[in-house]
Amino acid sequence: MRELTPQLIHSLKHYSREDFTKDLTAGVIVAIIALPLSIALALASGVSPEQGLYTAIVAGFLISALGGSKVQIAGPTAAFATIVAGIVAKNGMDGLAVATILAGILLILMGVLRMGSMIKFIPYTITTGFTAGIAVTILIGQLKDFFGLTFTHAPVETMEKVGEVVRTFHTANWMAVGVGCLALAILIVWPRFFKKIPASLIAVIVTAGVVKLFSLPVNTIGNLYAISSALPQFSLPAVSYETVAAVLPDAFTIAVLAAIESLLSAVVADEMTGSRHNSNMELVAQGVGNAASALFGGIPATGAIARTAANIKNGGKSPVAGMVHAVVLLLVLVLLMPYAALIPMPCIAAILFQVAYNMSGWRTLVQVVQHSPKSDVAVLIVTFLLTVIFDLVVAIGVGLSLACLLFMKRMADVAAVKEWDYVEDTGDDQGRLKPVPSHVMVYEFTGPLFFGAADKIPHMERNTGKNVLILRMRSVPAVDITALNSLRRLWHECQDKNIRVLFSHVNEQPMSVFKKSGLCDLVGEDSFAPNIDAALERAASLERTEV
Repeated sequence: MRELTPQLIHSLKHYSREDFTKDLTAGVIVAIIALPLSIALALASGVSPEQGLYTAIVAGFLISALGGSKVQIAGPTAAFATIVAGIVAKNGMDGLAVATILAGILLILMGVLRMGSMIKFIPYTITTGFTAGIAVTILIGQLKDFFGLTFTHAPVETMEKVGEVVRTFHTANWMAVGVGCLALAILIVWPRFFKKIPASLIAVIVTAGVVKLFSLPVNTIGNLYAISSALPQFSLPAVSYETVAAVLPDAFTIAVLAAIESLLSAVVADEMTGSRHNSNMELVAQGVGNAASALFGGIPATGAIARTAANIKNGGKSPVAGMVHAVVLLLVLVLLMPYAALIPMPCIAAILFQVAYNMSGWRTLVQVVQHSPKSDVAVLIVTFLLTVIFDLVVAIGVGLSLACLLFMKRMADVAAVKEWDYVEDTGDDQGRLKPVPSHVMVYEFTGPLFFGAADKIPHMERNTGKNVLILRMRSVPAVDITALNSLRRLWHECQDKNIRVLFSHVNEQPMSVFKKSGLCDLVGEDSFAPNIDAALERAASLERTEV
């Protein structure tokens, strides 16, 4: 259980007043950054503004307190926006709560089963593709509020939203566009001159003031949503078999995405701080935080790279900073939430435009396309398009399937079975590598022998005039059941032609498979040689014995 100890316990062993001062400062600054983002991401997810704050408060506090990273900041993130919006539209808030709780349970199991290292099995092309795809879906989802459009329908799917934007573009409110452009200008220009105060907070204050002062006909949060400053309340969702069955795929998607994003964020934090996180404890904390968030009216949460980086840059030293950030947001919810009603919707759209731009990683995307093999680029593009056109479940499923197929093809291409050249064929006194008796055949196997390469194992259908076959396997790291059956078939063919089979330098995994399957007993222990010299010597002795 030592491996599943929260980082907070380790950090508090040598905690000082100076550390607390730095954590307090960083926590307050991160809370200021998280405030408009939490509200914006809640609206993008199709839920009420305060639910974004509930998520940042409950999940943010618990994930910091229980997590495996010193400086990870958790809360609602853009990656979940389209998934959450789809669940809410199809299954309502109870469906979202059930999906999030199930995802939390899956995350806890992943951590307890030590699956934190599994992140390395998600190809970079897939994470790049679906991240860029999510960025595009967020951007498309905010076009309505940025342009102040009046939709005649309430589309859920991204492509349906594109169609609705095109059909209703004549209803654009150019006052709303002006407010949105003002917010964008602040978001772009402000950080060039002022680093400490978040540009998103200034954009919210300025645009709200402009809309209120000039009474502009622009939708605000208060026009569209009922704002509540109530504390998060514990509530169990209505659970039924039908609801669980309907949201189980979404729960799996939330769990996988939360694991990927939180561990990627923790890796980035490690690079910035020179420390190491506990990936399994982080997954457990993510699970607890997500389940608790759903029980207190929140939405899915995960580690947020931007907020984590802001925490580090502002001096955060321990998980206390993340806990302070959650407490500050709780105070804001109680004292200042009514003022959120004044925030213009085009400003929220502009903030999410910037989130989508930063999330897209278009420079990385271009580099991957330019410098990667065409097959990897194909996986990236397919994952990107499926994320935009369909959803993340389809994109990850198809992307992983394609990546696995490509990997298997590459491994099959690497695997090779080649017969040695012999003295009588080459005229070389030394043969190919070593002198080989005239009655001996040597086949060299290279690479993993699995179902994709099993057809390369030769058949012994012709009379060769030789009575010993050596299979040299020093370059075979692994064998699966399909290749094992092909080797068994080759042994039987050799038996029919009175050809003795010897195995040279069988590695640990293949030998384990041979023993478990009974092939080792079938061919006999004396048929295995530790190296090619011993195998050739054994083959020569077989000739003398037979003579």
